[in-house]
Amino acid sequence: MRVVIAEDNVLLSSGLRLLLNSQGFEVVTIAADAPGFLASVETHRPDVTIVDVRLPPAFRDEGIRAAVRARRDHPGLPVLVLSQYVEQEYAGRLLADARGGIGYLLKDRVSRVAEFTDALRRVAGGGTAMDPEVIAQLLAARGDPVDALTAREREVLALMAEGHDNATIAERLVITGNAVHKHIGNVFLKLGLSAGDSGHRRVRAVLAYLRRHGGTAPSPTTSPPLA
Repeated sequence: MRVVIAEDNVLLSSGLRLLLNSQGFEVVTIAADAPGFLASVETHRPDVTIVDVRLPPAFRDEGIRAAVRARRDHPGLPVLVLSQYVEQEYAGRLLADARGGIGYLLKDRVSRVAEFTDALRRVAGGGTAMDPEVIAQLLAARGDPVDALTAREREVLALMAEGHDNATIAERLVITGNAVHKHIGNVFLKLGLSAGDSGHRRVRAVLAYLRRHGGTAPSPTTSPPLA
């Protein structure tokens, strides 16, 4: 699986290269800025990309803007965005694209190799991988009817939004598959979502709901519109 990385921190980018190469990925190039990333995508047509939210020269939202542009130019291009902190506005920009193949993880998640590579493969396959902390903040920002969910239903909702299937949710929560199915039905009923959606469509429906109703934090700086 061929990977293009956009990361200006040499230590992190070198570590990513070593980690991914050891896990069966092929890092074809590492770009230090947005123009370099876009050129690399055009040249190499990777299977998946990893992009830092903040890149030179201003270190504001150059990475996320480049990711959105790359997906516009190459529809369906899988993009996993890395960020130092939870930035709901930037997560919301990704969630606005309902085509799948998107991810948003905090950088400290990289050290959890199995989780990180699993998320990257999920994104490469057209799925979704959202950091649990991002989901937690979106849930916290959302009022009723999320408040009507039980504690277990909120746990199931969070794992669904991260992109996990029913079997993984059952394993994580140490409950049966039938219990997961029942909780998901309750979640969709209470949130007014179509329970007929399955797989990635189901995940995107939940993420779209959270994005619409969760609210986003204001940007610390003013940026021009996305290209």
